[in-house]
Amino acid sequence: MSSNTQAPTILGHPKGLWMLFSAEFWERFCYYGMRAVLAPYVAIAFFDHLTAEEAAKQASLTYGGYTSMVYMTAILGGYVADRLIGYQRSIILGGIMMAVGMFMLMAPDLTTFLFGLAFIVMGNGLFKPNISTIVGKLYEPGDPRRDSGFTIFYMGINLGGALAPIICATIIGAIWGYQYGFLAAGIGMIFGVMVFQLQKSWLGGVGKAENAKASWSRFAVVAASAVLLVVPAFYLLSNSALLGYLLAFLMLGLIAYFLYSGFQSGDKKQLHRYIAMLLLFLANTVFWALFEQAGSSLNFFAKDHVNLDIGFTTIHFTLFQSANSIFIILFAPVLAALWLKLDQREANPSIPRKFAFGLLGAALGFYVLVFAIQFMQDASGKVPAYMLALCYLIHTLGELCLSPIGLSMVTKLAKPKEVGLAMGGWFLSIAMAQYLAGVIASIATSGGGESGHAVGSIAQYSDVFMQLVWLGVGGAVIYFLAAPAITRLMHGVR
Repeated sequence: MSSNTQAPTILGHPKGLWMLFSAEFWERFCYYGMRAVLAPYVAIAFFDHLTAEEAAKQASLTYGGYTSMVYMTAILGGYVADRLIGYQRSIILGGIMMAVGMFMLMAPDLTTFLFGLAFIVMGNGLFKPNISTIVGKLYEPGDPRRDSGFTIFYMGINLGGALAPIICATIIGAIWGYQYGFLAAGIGMIFGVMVFQLQKSWLGGVGKAENAKASWSRFAVVAASAVLLVVPAFYLLSNSALLGYLLAFLMLGLIAYFLYSGFQSGDKKQLHRYIAMLLLFLANTVFWALFEQAGSSLNFFAKDHVNLDIGFTTIHFTLFQSANSIFIILFAPVLAALWLKLDQREANPSIPRKFAFGLLGAALGFYVLVFAIQFMQDASGKVPAYMLALCYLIHTLGELCLSPIGLSMVTKLAKPKEVGLAMGGWFLSIAMAQYLAGVIASIATSGGGESGHAVGSIAQYSDVFMQLVWLGVGGAVIYFLAAPAITRLMHGVR
């Protein structure tokens, strides 16, 4: 069920968009607040009996496993919303489970902590893809406001992402203890559920289950199943290698499903669009594997190898966790206006070329740090804080070329009845990236045994970051050259 151009609007967009903006603000406050302290807290609280480098490695693997599963379950959440209980009830159930999980993270033992992460994993799978899907459903196909609507929604994500690390980590976590940062994040999630529940009438029925009466019984089954699935989620969080195999299996299944669906439709254009979508999923995986060093290796790098004395004050290393979101708030309107300007001049880059620019941005960001390590170390062997900030800025510009464009792209390329599943597939590609990011971070923080550098040393970081530079540049070149062919497969989707 979708909206139309006659529905009540605020500032030219459907009224429901602004409610979703607010709910997503609090959900992202929850996620980014806990993410800012997750890896450092795990290293200190549960692996302090190991060396600092080995503790950072284990924390990076835990971080990568958790963040990958957060996105992996999105495909299941999309299916549940599409076929069983509707988008609205999926979001409410997911939000409640996430809040419960956040409060469990305050427990001092690793088992309860991992079960808390498992609750968050299952809740996020029900919440995250479905709120993004509702944004797309607020607009009729071909509505020119759709892309700018997603950009506004993306701003809500990043307002929450900007404030959360400052409040949960830099203030509460640094002063009273990181576990109280989890408490603040959980309270934020409760606010998000309340906003959605109290103002869901603003959606005008968008996202409701088709058979509301029958879906209540289904809701009970889904809720019970989600709680039961916490157990295997806990097991996967405890077994990184098995999680990697499962992600690879799901990615192959995803590819097979959409190719089969395209063939079954009998519509050659739809098959081509699914092929294009899967190719862009691959670029998405490469980008986020690089970008998502932010919460793990770059967080440890800031803690150990960045001069945090900026002259008039000394900053806490977790403050950098807000940099990406702050830069998005500053530059998202600029790039949105730039795309419109270029479109008017018929010079707007195609979606595949925007993805190539995103990959290039990820690569250049890491080169800034390689340059700083090689030429700008101070007497204590640390690099200037502004160079890490510059890395985050360049990464953010790359993200703005790819991520909001990708969310909108999925809603356009998928068949209407498979939009939720396709959005889940988009997040599954990020899940694979998050897992790879954790593996990369574990090498950067502790060494892979072949570099010859001391584990956790700044030279070790330099070697790993330089490899990421080449990966990003190579991907950018491939997608820039392949852009015309991929664009033809999209059959007019822009």
